[in-house]
Amino acid sequence: MEPRVQQPVAWNPRALPLPALAVAGVGPVALALARRALAVDDAALARWSGVAGPGVLVLLGDAESLPWVDGVLYLGRDPAAPSLLLPCTLAPDVAPALLDRALVARAEAGTPLAVLPRSGHLVPVGAARPVSRETLGAWLAKQEAA
Repeated sequence: MEPRVQQPVAWNPRALPLPALAVAGVGPVALALARRALAVDDAALARWSGVAGPGVLVLLGDAESLPWVDGVLYLGRDPAAPSLLLPCTLAPDVAPALLDRALVARAEAGTPLAVLPRSGHLVPVGAARPVSRETLGAWLAKQEAA
């Protein structure tokens, strides 16, 4: 039997954008996103939950409350891929339901998964916690020091 070659998923403009449920940044964009989030008042900060890892930050919240910085990726949920948060303005070139099944099967952590196509990150966001100014500030300091 010949080994199977995995084909990368291509992403094309989405005909109708998904409503935003999250915003993500990778690398310098993640740092800028954290700085922007830390600049808001406590009431605004309390509207978000988030997850962070080395060089990546994902904030979840109402579309109108999510912060913007140049280069962020807004994520939403496609009804055909309920376990994934996909780019609001991009659609995969494969059926979203198949992508959902394939990525969930590969995931070592829980769902939902934020799919960040440009960087290749799959970020489990099921463990998102309310954003704490102290925790976010500590994460930012650690990332800036690295």
